[in-house]
Amino acid sequence: MPRRYARDLRRGQTEAERKLWARLRDRRLTGAKFRRQHPVGPFIADFCCPERKLVVELDGGQHATRVEADRERTAYLMERGYKVLRFWDNEMICQMDAVMQRIAEAVTPSPSPLPLRGRG
Repeated sequence: MPRRYARDLRRGQTEAERKLWARLRDRRLTGAKFRRQHPVGPFIADFCCPERKLVVELDGGQHATRVEADRERTAYLMERGYKVLRFWDNEMICQMDAVMQRIAEAVTPSPSPLPLRGRG
């Protein structure tokens, strides 16, 4: 059931989802492999990078009335080790570069600190 629903969601993408997918597909952003409409437990993440444990959600106007449901969904994903980024559809359309920068920062592993050197 979730797979069929995810497939239907992929076919009916919003303009914002199409624009974001064009930038994420084929490892175009920092070499990270993203999947769209990816099932995670009982939820379907708009965009997910399982190897980097990142979920990107694009919210349309209907999400303004679903604040509690979105909060529960985010909590579920975070309990499973995912970092969740949420953007409004209009952010993706009007501020695409800023959105892409935030996603790139979240998906890029931070460098390990240099080891401390002992006195010699």
